[in-house]
Order: sequence, then C-alpha cells, then structure tokens
Amino acid sequence: MTEKAVEHFRKLIEEQLARVERMKSDSGFVDYAALDKLVIGVCGGDGIGPVISREAARVLEYLLADEVAAGKVEFRYIEGLTIENRIACGKPIPDDVMARLKECHVILKGPTTTPQAGDGMPNIESANVAMRKALDLFANVRPVKIPEQGVDWTFFRENTEGSYVLGSKGVNVSEDLAFDFTVTTKQGSTRIARLAYEFARANGKPRVSLIQKANVIKTTDGNFLRDCRAVAAEYPEIITDEWYIDITTAKLLDEKRRRDFSVFVLPNLYGDIVTDEAAELQGGVGTAGSANIGTRYAMFEAIHGSAPRMVAEGRDIYADPCSMLRAAVMLLNHVGRNGKAALLERALDICMIEEKRLTITGRSDGATCSAFGDYVMETVEKLK
Repeated sequence: MTEKAVEHFRKLIEEQLARVERMKSDSGFVDYAALDKLVIGVCGGDGIGPVISREAARVLEYLLADEVAAGKVEFRYIEGLTIENRIACGKPIPDDVMARLKECHVILKGPTTTPQAGDGMPNIESANVAMRKALDLFANVRPVKIPEQGVDWTFFRENTEGSYVLGSKGVNVSEDLAFDFTVTTKQGSTRIARLAYEFARANGKPRVSLIQKANVIKTTDGNFLRDCRAVAAEYPEIITDEWYIDITTAKLLDEKRRRDFSVFVLPNLYGDIVTDEAAELQGGVGTAGSANIGTRYAMFEAIHGSAPRMVAEGRDIYADPCSMLRAAVMLLNHVGRNGKAALLERALDICMIEEKRLTITGRSDGATCSAFGDYVMETVEKLK
C-alpha cells in the first residue's frame, strides 16, 4: 500500500521536473503585430457556454469586420468540448479539439462542466486546468472595478501550479488516508510576479500585494513569497506589501481599506477564491471576464460556471453574456487592438451600469442574450 503511493508520487515528481525544464527553455511572448493573420478560436464548452461565447464572438466579429474582410483576422469555431464528448473520450479535452485549439493564437472559451466526486460521472480533470497546462497559460488575469468606491483591482493568479495542477492525481493510500498535492516552482512563481509588476509599471499602478499563507504553508507558499520578493526588488518605484490570504478576504470587504489595493499576485487556489469574492463585490460573477495568458497562446473566458440547470429549463437563450463580453475586451487589448477594446469597454459600462436600457435576469422577464448583444453593438455605433 505504502509502496504504491510512493511510486505514484515519484512519477508526479518526474512529470513536474520535466515541466520545469520546458519553462526554462521558453522563448518569449508572441508578437501579434508581426502576424500575417490573427486566428481567434471560439470554443463554446457546454451548458450556457455555446450561447454566451457565440454572442461575444458576434460582437468581436462586428468590431473586427474590416480586418476579417482584409484577411488579417480569422475566426474559427471549435466544437467538441461538451461534458458528454469529454466523458465519451475519457479525456478533459479530446485530442482533435486540442489539435484545433493549438492552431489558434487566442481562444474565446465558454464555461465547461467539471465532474465532482459523488455526481456519478467519471473522474475527468477540469477542461480549464487541462487547457492551462497543455497551452502553458500560466497567468490568470482578472480586473475588478467599482468606480464609486475607488476600487480598481487587477488580480494575477498563478494558473498552472498550486493545488489545482495535480487535482485529479491525488492518491488514496487506504480508505482512511488520502493525499492531494500542491506544486510550486521558482520559474512559475517568478514569471507570474514579473507579469504583474510589468503590468503595474506600464499602467502606473502604485502597489503590488503578495497574497499567500507562508506562515503555515511554509514550503510551497514560503517559496512563492521568496521568489515574488526577488522580482519585487527589481521594481523599487512600486510599493510591495504582503498579506495572508485569510485577512485579504476580510479586507476586501472593508470599504476603507480595500481602496488601497491595486495589483494582486496569488497562488492558484487563493486566486480562484478571492477573484470570485471580488467579482461579487463588483456586481456578481456574471460581470467579470478572465484572461489566461501564456507566451505562445492566450485564452479568454467568463469566470462563472456552465449553468446546466438553465439549459435543462430552456432558459439558455436568456443567459447573461456580460462576463464573456468583458473577456472579449481583454482579448482585444491582449492582441493590440486597444482602441476597439476601449470602445467595447465603454459600451459595456453604459449598457451594464449607466443606461441599463435592457436587463438580463436569466429568465423570460429579462432580455435575451442576443438582444443584449445587439444593444451593445448599437451603443458602440453611437460612440464611434
């Protein structure tokens, strides 16, 4: 029994050491301006994912229509990431789907369902986690703004390590004893910290907060903090402070203190939890988009789940596309279409916060997903 668990752990160590070597050989970020053609993949996922991702893609196609017509931008629609297909293939991402994803430069992805213990489905790894690992999307970037409260936060969550990277590879030693694993590498911690500090420097952000629990999780969180401190030393003009994850969650609710935060750097699990809390303060998880950034690929998505109940009840046409539209703003910024990103972001502020001529409720008493998309595009036209 013990020997089997030790052998399992040995294989995991070998896998992670190989991943470290791949990180060391990384050649740097793609220059989108140098591409002859930008390929945008649209992968609907399951549940409400196909509805909201297609609506966000429709808005993107409208904004990029001139470049599509000139052959500078191509949209590719990728099917096959449904939970049913993933279970049938026995993989978090079927091989043919992964091959098509790798043909794209950036991906707009709808939510996907992840099986959990006790729900009767096979123990298939999260499609999100699998995609982040396969495409090395090491940075999960989530902005949150509440202007009337002076809140302007950007979260840089490490995306390929921590408690999630081996989430499906824990070991049951016996019916009484189980282990899961947390992974931290110097390379992983350094590159997420550097991306955050570069963002802070480029955007005039005054402070970067390092979030961890190094007083208790002394090895992995301790190493994460040590490596982030080393990067922070290269940016002396930026204030660096350190917060434990538990008190961070409390201080985000403190209206006096939370306006002091600016940029956050967090390990994977903590970042997942805190960004959902932050999005709820902004107006709910349906209001926030998310970027998953790597050097070769990037993926943009909503931060909420696939809402299978809405589909079962026939309410998917009323799904809220705002989170996906916010993700589309991030996609445009990432590929250097900053003017169009600013135009869409301003239109969303008007449609979601200021004017609110249409309201999404998720039911027939609210607007449909496509009607809200039309509203956003009409607003963009007025802003031009």
